[in-house]
Amino acid sequence: MSFNIGLSGLYAANKQLDVTGNNIANVATTGFKSSRAEFSDVYSATKLGSGSKTIGNGVRLANVSQQFTQGDVNNTGNVLDMGINGSGFFVLSDNGSLSYTRAGTFKVDKDGYVTNTDGTARLQGYGVDANGKIINGVLTDLRIDTSNLAPKNTSTVSSTINLNSTAPVIDQVATPFDPTKEASFTKQFSTKIYDTQGNEHIMDQFMVKTGSNTWKTYTLVDGRNPNGTDPSPTAVPLNAPVASTMVFDTSGNLVSVTTPAVPVPIVSPDLKLTGWVPGTVTNGVWTANGATSGVVTISMAKTSQYNADTARSIPSQNGYATGQITNLTIDGSGVMLANFSNSQTKAIGQISLASFTNEQGLQPVGGTSWKETYASGIPGYDAPNTGTLGEIHSNSLEESNVNLTSELVDLIKAQSNYQANAKTISTQSTIMQTIIQMT
Repeated sequence: MSFNIGLSGLYAANKQLDVTGNNIANVATTGFKSSRAEFSDVYSATKLGSGSKTIGNGVRLANVSQQFTQGDVNNTGNVLDMGINGSGFFVLSDNGSLSYTRAGTFKVDKDGYVTNTDGTARLQGYGVDANGKIINGVLTDLRIDTSNLAPKNTSTVSSTINLNSTAPVIDQVATPFDPTKEASFTKQFSTKIYDTQGNEHIMDQFMVKTGSNTWKTYTLVDGRNPNGTDPSPTAVPLNAPVASTMVFDTSGNLVSVTTPAVPVPIVSPDLKLTGWVPGTVTNGVWTANGATSGVVTISMAKTSQYNADTARSIPSQNGYATGQITNLTIDGSGVMLANFSNSQTKAIGQISLASFTNEQGLQPVGGTSWKETYASGIPGYDAPNTGTLGEIHSNSLEESNVNLTSELVDLIKAQSNYQANAKTISTQSTIMQTIIQMT
């Protein structure tokens, strides 16, 4: 009987050495989770019980359980290197077969799909619609779209402006407005705007103080009146200035904005460039260049007249030229953002993480990946930083959670256990030899 007990101990010690050795071998494996050998004793039992004087039959390997504790997340400088700080697994699809991993060493294949290191499985997440809005709920292969970002024409312009209440009044009879003569206006503001083809145009606003609490604003696009519609040489030249009038109260607050086309104050204090069609003007004749533009609304609601320098904050406008992708960033919630040469940023997808009720029920399948089993429960998918799911750290990787010092101590203990069990067999053999000699 002691031979069997010793043999079971040797087997158990050998398995402990195997588990410890595997942990040590994978100390530098990204996303690796250490394991531990769990043992249980063995007793013979009859239908009526084993009694109080039963001697055990040795030991058996009860389980090899993986420890899903957090590993250190260290910077690598590669944007597609991703580490999870917290719970959750990356989801990979190999032709529809899903696996789960903590190893965030991803790359892009020839078709633009984000794959694992081997290129055999694609990273799963949520796609986006035409407006860059994340479509949650349906997993899809994440793909980095490198196509150009289409231009967008400017439709709104806004800024905060203060007009100096102590600025001198300009007599427009003696000094009519002329954009080439600084004496004919108080201040000039320039803003870049874009047409439907992404062509850049300069919109100039000339502020002229014409009276107490009264200012006129002349708006020109590419040096001409944007509301001009008749390109014939006999008509009023397209660059003939048209003024809007702003009226302030005694506290310096904007009361109304009027234009020649609108006989009453606009309820919302905006200027609207209703007839702007980009093109070129030669001797007062407009020539189209194929691009168009809709109404451009210039918000004047944040205009004031206080005793301070006439100045404007950095203007905001919603148009932009054609953009080429320059780089990719991934935020903590897993949103993949493409940055373009026109200073625009667009979401192109969001990484999804999976969670399980029983992580130790997952089946290791190699490649630092696991498969779902009945014991693990079905996975739940959601965006990072949602509920109990962890945060994505781009440009970083999660190291293995192997504690090398502890593993080396376990190695010594397993070696001692193996030697001790071998001694049990050796002792039993000596006893057997003694018995044989007695006969």
